[in-house]
Amino acid sequence: MATATRSIRRPATEQKESMFAWEGKDKSGKIVRGELRAHTENVVQATLRRQGISVTKVKKRSFGRGSKVKDKDIAVFTRQLATMMRAGVPLLQSFDIAIKGTSNPSLGRLLNDIRSELETGTSLSNSLRKHPAYFDALYCNLVAAGEQSGALENLLDRIAIYQEKMLAIKSKIKSALFYPISVLVVAGGVTAVMMVFVIPQFKQVFTSFGADLPAPTLFVMGISDFFVAHGFLILVVLIASIVGAAMAYKRSPALQAWVDRASLQIPVIGDLLRKATIARWTRTLSTMFAAGVPLVEALDSVAGAAGNHVYKVATRNIQNEVSTGTSLTVAMQGVQVFPAMVVQMVSIGEESGQLDSMCGKVADFFEREVDDMVAGLSQLIEPIIIVFLGTLIGGMVVAMYLPIFKLGGVV
Repeated sequence: MATATRSIRRPATEQKESMFAWEGKDKSGKIVRGELRAHTENVVQATLRRQGISVTKVKKRSFGRGSKVKDKDIAVFTRQLATMMRAGVPLLQSFDIAIKGTSNPSLGRLLNDIRSELETGTSLSNSLRKHPAYFDALYCNLVAAGEQSGALENLLDRIAIYQEKMLAIKSKIKSALFYPISVLVVAGGVTAVMMVFVIPQFKQVFTSFGADLPAPTLFVMGISDFFVAHGFLILVVLIASIVGAAMAYKRSPALQAWVDRASLQIPVIGDLLRKATIARWTRTLSTMFAAGVPLVEALDSVAGAAGNHVYKVATRNIQNEVSTGTSLTVAMQGVQVFPAMVVQMVSIGEESGQLDSMCGKVADFFEREVDDMVAGLSQLIEPIIIVFLGTLIGGMVVAMYLPIFKLGGVV
């Protein structure tokens, strides 16, 4: 299969190029297909004719709606771009390959827009800054550092490693929380079904007995009557509460800060979140400092990537102290949110001139700690959930069968 590609440097005011899929026959009559970037179909046909290809079909490649561009999509693209540039593939051609290879139309549109900016002579970092929803300040600053130092492929590789490790930490925390949350949701659904549909049937049977019912049975039947009478209202209030809380959290920085502080105080879970945050904090600082970004500027990106309000505020305070000449170690001791081991490792890194390496070692240590805690948490939660479900569902079943047992004893 033959392909034809073409790079055109154009003024910013010209129409953007699009990707066209074409089909035709070469001089020997063999059917060939390919893709070509151009402004219009006429340009595609003229270009291919000059190459001796008789064009039979030209179709503009359109990007459908597609799914949302996720962090994983950006991480995969970064890894692809780093690999291709390390192999000597030109930047524009690397984007062409990435665009053709993506299965997400939304990502394809994003990369196509960035490539169009690159064709106007805009630097990669400035092109990425126009899409802050997908490329944060940390990403753009590292790319800019790579462009200035002439080692863009090395910085892209560092970014890819950083994103992969951050995604791994997020995935492990989500996996630790997903199981108990899903079980609670299922338990709530089963309880609602029993309260609304099953227990009322038992109540009709027990009414015909004409005898006094045990207290546990009366208690469960009372709750069932409440569910039957107000079930729809309960459902509406529950959904409205969840949606309202989510919207309030999204719009209120004060609420976000309170949730971040409170989450660190939760037994076991708080320790897990704290270690994950420290791992992300030290990994970000290591990556920025290794890229040659000055410490004060690096801390600005570290604060944005902290992921927790407590550590974001602490990082801002550290940044202010460092900007006045205070050492990073002393500034970290002052905020009192980092374990002694982290502060000691940073102190050794500052004294030896290997701050990036020491921060990387700290990040590796806490990432392993997160792995171990997630594994231990899964083992701890499972028996707790079994006891909870047994008490909830088993309690209702026993309460409903107590009158039957009592009746059997009388007989």
